[in-house]
Amino acid sequence: MAFEPPQRLVRALAESAPDGDAWVEELPGATERAVAALELTVERVQVPGGRSSLVVLVRLPDGTPAALKLAPPRYRPEAERAALAHWGGLGAVQLIESDATDGVPLTEGVLLLERLHPEVSVRSLPEAKAWLEAAGTLRRLWVAPPEGTVFETVAERTGRQAVAMRGASAPAEVATLVDAALAAREELLAAPPEVRLLHGTFRQSKVLAGDRAPWLAVGPDPVVGECAFDLARLVRDRVEDLIASPSGAATTRRRVKRLAESLDVDQERLRGWTLFRAVESGVRALRVGRPRDAELLLEFAGWL
Repeated sequence: MAFEPPQRLVRALAESAPDGDAWVEELPGATERAVAALELTVERVQVPGGRSSLVVLVRLPDGTPAALKLAPPRYRPEAERAALAHWGGLGAVQLIESDATDGVPLTEGVLLLERLHPEVSVRSLPEAKAWLEAAGTLRRLWVAPPEGTVFETVAERTGRQAVAMRGASAPAEVATLVDAALAAREELLAAPPEVRLLHGTFRQSKVLAGDRAPWLAVGPDPVVGECAFDLARLVRDRVEDLIASPSGAATTRRRVKRLAESLDVDQERLRGWTLFRAVESGVRALRVGRPRDAELLLEFAGWL
């Protein structure tokens, strides 16, 4: 199959992954090999697609619709495979194991998934309904991690991020937010209330309509830790709308309270992790040359 990788993916990898160009150059060949090995019929490449992987809509040899996903090692596709296998389709997209394709093993970085409806996410619902469905989906994912887990912990992931945040050169007002975010992290890690398998990058656009269940999560970057860390990314969903609203700050604080109450998460721990994750994302956006995104995220963080 001849195709051009989606430009959104190409730009994102060039921005954030040192080896992005090499992986993109090899992507057509890798996709052709996976399609041939699994005897898939290609329908189309999903566009605009994501910023960390290629998704191709395909059919299995028996005609069953499926999705073929290829991701570079930087985005930990094998951890995603392990998490999806552990969830077993409960709240998340179902991983299609190799026995469904005549025992053909899937190569590293290649996942074969059940077909959802990529054009319909929870974001398409009215706002109140969207929050309800997103929160309900996330709750189902919070299970005990498998024994002998190889997943990153929240402490490990945020530790790497903290090092990058400390090393970033930033204006004084941003440095103040960084200090506050790092202090919050230290306090939160001192006594985590539980250890669960987390989605890692959960937001409304990561919840798609399905046939087997109304809504299923996709695209995890799994991590092991406390639930408030996972919920923190959802708090800042639709951040552009929040910033544009004259009541954005008050709405944000109400959102923290309501989400914490609805999912039985400590409100102050949720606020702390929301602060850390927003500042980390904002500093990273500054570092890779996305000043508009950085401005939105850091203004949001200042409300917390």
